[in-house]
Amino acid sequence: MPLPSSPLVDRFGRTVNYVRLSITDRCDFRCVYCMSEKMVFLPRHEILTLEEIMALAEAFVALGVLKIRVTGGEPLVRKGALGLLEKIGRLSGLRELVITTNGAQLEEMAKDLKAAGVHRINISLDSLRSERFLKLTRVGELARVLKGIEAARVMGFDGLKLNSVILRERNQDEVVDLVRYAIDRGIDISFIEEMPLGLVDGRDRALDFVSSDEILEQLRPFFDLQPSTETTGGPSRYHQVLGSKTKVGFISPHSHNFCGSCNRVRVTAEGRLLLCLGNEHSVDLKPLLRRDPFDSEALQAAIREAMDLKPQYHEFDLKAQPVIFRHMSATGG
Repeated sequence: MPLPSSPLVDRFGRTVNYVRLSITDRCDFRCVYCMSEKMVFLPRHEILTLEEIMALAEAFVALGVLKIRVTGGEPLVRKGALGLLEKIGRLSGLRELVITTNGAQLEEMAKDLKAAGVHRINISLDSLRSERFLKLTRVGELARVLKGIEAARVMGFDGLKLNSVILRERNQDEVVDLVRYAIDRGIDISFIEEMPLGLVDGRDRALDFVSSDEILEQLRPFFDLQPSTETTGGPSRYHQVLGSKTKVGFISPHSHNFCGSCNRVRVTAEGRLLLCLGNEHSVDLKPLLRRDPFDSEALQAAIREAMDLKPQYHEFDLKAQPVIFRHMSATGG
């Protein structure tokens, strides 16, 4: 019997139509808020194959998912990523294929990403100062990322957005400069409150925390920011910068909880379906995929059943030891 084509709905009545698919836990950066400096990555045999990831994408679209974001780690370091993106982009019923990247590969790959059918790109950018950028990423080269942003801008994607994680006394003094950089290029920017995922080295997240409201007040003397009803289907609350094309977004898991309207789930690179970023509620889809990756009905049934596990709220607490031991790089962007 074919499965019903009704949308994915959790037990709190929220429709899930957005999936973030991680295709690798590896990254060419080591950002201080994302992973340990001496990160231990998963053995390659534990990572889903490209064929298994494609089977997941097909199953989710068949269940009414309209938007897929491909993430990592850094997705563009995965061999075969472009071919996978092209196949996902051709799925009938999928409205939007987007990726999140650190930008280091964009100078060489922006043209191919556009040809593969990627609609929008989110690019992590936490500083415009080379030495500080290196300190925050531990290994990243700012000039390379800025060239990548320009290469993507030239290609004319439907949207480019910068993502900036702001940490007190590390890069908070750059929020105005980052917005000006976005305005000058006609792109959007979102400021993200740090999420307490995994143990990090040598710092206190509670002391580093900067709220969205604090950043907004820091920006108001320099920009005319008007609340916007526009959305890209994710958790950002946007403000339009009057006199420009730029919107400034705020992703605020701590200060403005967005769980009530959550429309998304994640799949980690090893095939675990995460029902919430801030909880461990999950279902391991890898055994099912490895047993028979072509049994789409069984896969869809497992995804449907998992919706009953999706919690109502996340459990983030900056002052406590992480209850989520997986790092952001292992979570999927």
